[in-house]
Amino acid sequence: MERGTTLTRFIIEEQRKYPKATGEFTELLTELATAGKIIAREVNKSGLADILGITGRINIHGETVQKLDEFANSTIIKTVDHTGHVAGLASEEMDEIYHIPDKHPLGKYILLFDPVDGSTNIDVNVSIGTIFSIYRKKDGGGIRATTEDFLRKGSEQLCAGYIIYGSSTMLVYTTGRGVHGFTLDPTIGEFLLSHENIKIPRRGKTYSANESNYNRWDRSVQRYLDHLKGDDKSTGRPYTARYIGSLVSDFHRNLLKGGVFLYPADDKSPQGKLRLMYEAAPLAFIVEEGGGRASTGWERVLDIQPADLHQRVPLIIGSAEDVEEAEAFIQGRK
Repeated sequence: MERGTTLTRFIIEEQRKYPKATGEFTELLTELATAGKIIAREVNKSGLADILGITGRINIHGETVQKLDEFANSTIIKTVDHTGHVAGLASEEMDEIYHIPDKHPLGKYILLFDPVDGSTNIDVNVSIGTIFSIYRKKDGGGIRATTEDFLRKGSEQLCAGYIIYGSSTMLVYTTGRGVHGFTLDPTIGEFLLSHENIKIPRRGKTYSANESNYNRWDRSVQRYLDHLKGDDKSTGRPYTARYIGSLVSDFHRNLLKGGVFLYPADDKSPQGKLRLMYEAAPLAFIVEEGGGRASTGWERVLDIQPADLHQRVPLIIGSAEDVEEAEAFIQGRK
């Protein structure tokens, strides 16, 4: 499609490929884009508005909640809960499912989201992002969502995406028909097609990992990082370290340029640190649609059956050949 096409037109054109489509999904995705614009506005004036700093509240993960977390969480809820397209919401910032108020109609989709990934970085003007995931409710619309509607394998996702707030605001999403990116033009307030059918390189030249955890990692992970730092021009090593500390930012760079992101289990977080349903699974859907790979080191992320809304997992994600090589080290095949 022509570069500069609006997100709304792009989605409508995709919808027309499905004669039985009702337009509800299109409207839901459009509302999420609206929420992204509102959050982007606040992020861009964060140094002037009362959006910096902490709230004093601790979330279910034991993390201090930032003011921006609460603002973004509330914005997404208010933007979609009245539309009649969703039967329930789940957020990294909420302990339990958010049930749609009785005054609003219930839809046939459920939405999971991380309102602001990397929100602690806003104080130092580092890129942050919103991650979202959409599933179809198991038993159709018009019925209140249950926990079982949310505890689904990532392979069942209808749509996954993220909005990155950086030097520009960009929305990237997939519905299983390619990965497409749209950049917000602030002069007209529209997301415009800038990256159609994104494909991640089969192998990259960078790795992203929090190496302060090196001494807590299993020896197999240490060996893999040591391997990446080794000098071997025939295999493109040494790799360059590029770690921002904001998952969306690290992932976005690797999606466009190639590379591997690692947040393995360690002595402090034996089950991993990243959230399966709000971070790992949505990004896994995106990277696989772009030709990449996402793994725990032992298992494909999209095959994991969640047991809890806030389940954590190790994550290795990025260029297919890089992730395969990391798996070989972790599984003792290298």
